[in-house]
Amino acid sequence: MEYKSTIGLEIHVELKTKTKMFCGCLNNADEKHPNINVCPVCMGHPGTLPTINKSAVEKVLKLGMAIGGEIAKISKFDRKNYFYPDLPKGYQISQYDQPIVSGGTLNGIRITRVHLEEDTARLVHETQNMELETEENKKNASSFVDFNRSSIPLMELVTEPDIKNGKEATDFAKELQLILRYLGISDADMEKGHMRIEANLSLSAGNKLGTKVEVKNINSFKAVEDAIDYEIKRQAEILNKGEKVRQETRGWDEKKKATVLQRIKEEAHDYRYFPEPDLPPLDFSSADSGFDFEKLKLEIPELPQQKRERFIGKYGLSREQASVLADDQDSADFFENSFSELKVENKEASAQTLFNYFISDLRGLMKEEGVMIKQSKVTPLLFAELVAMVSAGEITSRIAKDILKEIFTKGISPKAVIKEKGFDVKVTEEELNKIISEIIDKSQKAVDDYKKGQENALQFLVGQAMAKLKGRTNPKTLLELFKNKLK
Repeated sequence: MEYKSTIGLEIHVELKTKTKMFCGCLNNADEKHPNINVCPVCMGHPGTLPTINKSAVEKVLKLGMAIGGEIAKISKFDRKNYFYPDLPKGYQISQYDQPIVSGGTLNGIRITRVHLEEDTARLVHETQNMELETEENKKNASSFVDFNRSSIPLMELVTEPDIKNGKEATDFAKELQLILRYLGISDADMEKGHMRIEANLSLSAGNKLGTKVEVKNINSFKAVEDAIDYEIKRQAEILNKGEKVRQETRGWDEKKKATVLQRIKEEAHDYRYFPEPDLPPLDFSSADSGFDFEKLKLEIPELPQQKRERFIGKYGLSREQASVLADDQDSADFFENSFSELKVENKEASAQTLFNYFISDLRGLMKEEGVMIKQSKVTPLLFAELVAMVSAGEITSRIAKDILKEIFTKGISPKAVIKEKGFDVKVTEEELNKIISEIIDKSQKAVDDYKKGQENALQFLVGQAMAKLKGRTNPKTLLELFKNKLK
């Protein structure tokens, strides 16, 4: 039987601020030493008073503007009451009925709300460091609490149940990650826990919604797609047997490639929300609210989708090529700056040639050396000079690759590399004819194949000559010379 899947996401994002959400402690979720960035406020000592981190609020406002959400006139914080060892106060300061942002869309998916809260502390279980995780070891093991993460600003974005499958969910999450990075809101690194995704999923055969299952512990984009698609399949198999899906929380097990039961939800948990008495409401409608909305709007850069469309229209790139560049803000900036320099060097040079050298050659070198574009010694000007020389026929593609390696290592100009390596030494006609004759004499099979009509044999001969000449001659010239010799 065919079932309709209804999926909504809850995405938590650690915000990139200098200090924590409600105290002055350093915000560094990656701190390796436990309980370094702590104070009585974030450790939940009685009698301490929180204060609102304005920078965190501004970051949520920016995202709201970017996705076309509605900014609340009045927004307040609430106490979400529950007990767990990583929550020392016995409640979490969050937002309930008056979030900062309501509505908006991204990738065609409607956003329900975006609100602010504080992160919890982190539990460290002794069994995680044991070589052998036996039942006896588990029984005798201890658990520890690291408060470095406690009260780090945490933004939660909730979508409407508009998502139909794992790929749609992954595409949404990837686009959100890009926007967060473009806005400077968060690094949104899923492996480091900066961005955490939970999926709420149900299947139905008719108009009535099915039983919702919550899937947690999803820590990569691949896991998002795999976990959702697996859960759709699991629930469909249960329904096909005539059984009922239980309302439960499941976790994604990366090793098993399956969702596993964490706990059964008989009914919704009552968090007994009530307004946080120690924090004033945020009045965004007031002229003296302390938030400059015009300034925040001006700080929003060109977003990924806008950049893709502009790159397609302005540079004639394909949608896939434009996406490759837009997916990394630094790469997009490097490409644009290089193109500007390229037009000064050679007006006839194309954006397509520039893109090809950037993707296949420069990014290849960067990957080999583990270097980011900002760390590279290849500046937009040096890169443009190289591509301009290739486009003008001053150097061959083969030599360009060697030159780029030297620029990458030393940060010197293409002309300096050419002079240093002797690439500017001209090949005489006599030398060319001698090399062509030698190759023909040593490659009888390729010669015979060419004479039988196999054109690729000629390419083999040209390649041999290019290797001997170290790229100092245009392959088109060699092609014609071989053709004349083999008539």
